[in-house]
Amino acid sequence: MPSTREQGRAWERAAEALLRRRGLRTVARNYQCRRGEIDLVMLDGTALVFVEVRYRRSNRYGSGADSVTFTKQRRIVSAARQFLGRHAQHARRPCRFDVVSIGRGGDGVELDWIQNAFEAS
Repeated sequence: MPSTREQGRAWERAAEALLRRRGLRTVARNYQCRRGEIDLVMLDGTALVFVEVRYRRSNRYGSGADSVTFTKQRRIVSAARQFLGRHAQHARRPCRFDVVSIGRGGDGVELDWIQNAFEAS
């Protein structure tokens, strides 16, 4: 049985594959800093997209997207600001925050890409 971390990496790879099929290009995976972590950083045309990947085995307590709380959003935004500070070539790009919510549906696993899932404030 794979560990929780291994399962998380597998879902992140599945989300990345979905986004790449939709035309996005990968800039970074699992960007970590003291302020937080960003699962995927991708380019969608000229826009830099910070992607949070969330898996829920059951929708009993809401979807994966529902689990991206205000606190989690602030950590992602803070990490994104640090990413932009360390990668000046991207500092002037328009940015957005997306979520790929993964859960069980009627036909098995469903991946739901939510663009502009939340705003930086």
